[in-house]
Amino acid sequence: MHVAVIGAGIIGVTTAHALRQLGFEVTVIDRRGGVAQESSFANAGVLAPAYVGPWAQPGMPAKVLAYLFKREAPVVFRPGIDPLRWRWLRRWLSECEVARFRANRARMQRLAYYSRDCLRELRERYGIDYERGTGYLQLFRTAHELERTAPAREMLREAGVPHALLDAAACRTLEPALAPHTPLAGGLHLPDDETGNCALFARRLKDICESDGVRFRFGMDAVRFGVAAGRIDGVRLAQGRLQADAYVVAAGADSGRLLAPLGIDLPLLPVHGYSATVTIAYPEHAPTLSVMDETYKVAVTRFRQRLRVAGTAEVGSRGTRLRETALRTLLKVARDWFPAAASYAQARFWVGARPMLPDGPPVLGATGYPNLFLNVGHGSTGWAMACGSARIVADVIAGRAPQIDLEGLTLDRYAERRAA
Repeated sequence: MHVAVIGAGIIGVTTAHALRQLGFEVTVIDRRGGVAQESSFANAGVLAPAYVGPWAQPGMPAKVLAYLFKREAPVVFRPGIDPLRWRWLRRWLSECEVARFRANRARMQRLAYYSRDCLRELRERYGIDYERGTGYLQLFRTAHELERTAPAREMLREAGVPHALLDAAACRTLEPALAPHTPLAGGLHLPDDETGNCALFARRLKDICESDGVRFRFGMDAVRFGVAAGRIDGVRLAQGRLQADAYVVAAGADSGRLLAPLGIDLPLLPVHGYSATVTIAYPEHAPTLSVMDETYKVAVTRFRQRLRVAGTAEVGSRGTRLRETALRTLLKVARDWFPAAASYAQARFWVGARPMLPDGPPVLGATGYPNLFLNVGHGSTGWAMACGSARIVADVIAGRAPQIDLEGLTLDRYAERRAA
């Protein structure tokens, strides 16, 4: 059976590998010239299942409004007049209720923990080097931020996740490179959480896939699916046509464009995230742990001799233009915590469109077409969910029972919401 995977980001590459492991013939197409060229290219690299959760949460609408008046802000809101954006925002607001947040967070974490196990299995089987690091330190600039961690710490305790609440002195002992004069109330340390270079992993896994017979066709832009007798009978490309027995849409923020003509109304919105990558000049002043600034929602991750500073969520922007306000936020956080680590004026900047659904969890598996399957909508947590999502979709196509409960992770949840 031949399966075509549309998209060669981290989601598409892991899906191709999982399918090939089950014996499928696999072709991957992508409009770019290689794997992981868009949202997977320069993300934060954080693999922290305990902190995977929906952007739609109680109190977030008020925070977004407050950020409108700040010079440096983790969220930039540009709704414009596009009715699709306003429809997405209405759905997002309805998901900020406490009960909806808890349900969506549980779904995402169920998938993220499973994905972590799948990633570790791949790493051990193939010995993949992707600049992996261990340890994650969440930094709180104010006592108020620190106090608000109580519910999160309770969930960590209930889940059996190792963690420690640290005062400012203990944070600086654990990570001596932290600048001594930046205000710090304390931190939350998760010693078992990991980081890794997402794009590097995708390239390594692509090589493994090719050696096992997976075909990658780059520079191929999917235009539209063809339908005959209630099935997908091919995908029209800008450069021709591809026919297979089954199809997986893993095209990130572009997935909605392909699905809409099929009557699949998936409220995907591209929420832009930014990063800065800079060569470390003075290793003794650079972090050994990955840190997250809770105030600005910016992560600083070390990939050997480079620092990756990543964060912000920009809602409503068109295209992928670098915006000064977002870059200023990234550099402020880097200079606040690790001022002497690098020459930040030499940073290389990136912006990517995260494919975000209003409730948070991705959509995996079957559609109303018997040979069309989805692996879409992972938002900013695609790296943390990729390996598990791929395994699930491959199992569904093969007619096997996935190893975790798919409640709330399929297209059915949108049909249920419309019916209600």
